[in-house]
Amino acid sequence: MPLLEIFLQRAKDRPNPIGITAVRIIRTGTDYLEVQRLDAINGTPVLDIKPYYPLCDRIENPRIPQWVAKLMKDYF
Repeated sequence: MPLLEIFLQRAKDRPNPIGITAVRIIRTGTDYLEVQRLDAINGTPVLDIKPYYPLCDRIENPRIPQWVAKLMKDYF
């Protein structure tokens, strides 16, 4: 595995717990959102919720390093 900077990790004890994930909203209430595909560990604070803008929020042909595939091979 390559030596990476500390801010590239997604571990629960990382120094910067801020992440960004596009999710599908399943249900809403007055004080909650139920979503699918959230890339976060239970208890992670939510700082902001934004609408999804396909023009700005997607990557057409992402390049993913080989080490990511190796790391995620048996993750789920």
